Amino acid sequence: MKVLATAFPGVLLIEPAVHADERGVFFETFNARAFAQATGLRVEFVQDNQSMSRPNTVRGLHYQVGQAQGKLVRVVKGAIFDVVVDMRRGSPHFGQAMSAVLSEENRRQLWIPPGFAHGFLALEQGAECAYKITEYWSTAHERILLWNDPALGIDWPLAGAPVISEKDRKGQLLRDADTYDFS
Repeated sequence: MKVLATAFPGVLLIEPAVHADERGVFFETFNARAFAQATGLRVEFVQDNQSMSRPNTVRGLHYQVGQAQGKLVRVVKGAIFDVVVDMRRGSPHFGQAMSAVLSEENRRQLWIPPGFAHGFLALEQGAECAYKITEYWSTAHERILLWNDPALGIDWPLAGAPVISEKDRKGQLLRDADTYDFS
């Protein structure tokens, strides 16, 4: 496993060790011991989620307050433009966004620690995303940051009109959103 730093300390790109031969490929999608050794983090995942999206579908930007979630995101099929926004008021990166392309071909995973909003754009038909989460989903704690808030400056690589849920269309602007304290 190879761990790559990103623009935000704590948000990590992870490349699994891929073993290829004449049969195809094999790689571990998660190994708690290897993850802890490579990242210095000991995390306990309580929920696994999976979604499949058509092209130009935007999901997010989701986060939870009072019950913050860490997420380990990967793509099983297709590709996504993955976005993370720092929601930790007082952080040097507060309100800033970063992105990475995750795909079945590059096999990269993105570790998103608690305190960040997360969303993605499906770049291909049937983009299938799987993610492990450190806290259970809770409607009472869920918050949605407006995906296209100009204050975030996200350059979504849309190929036409976005497909967005009604819930995500009603996301909050950063200036009105609940945030985390950063110390």
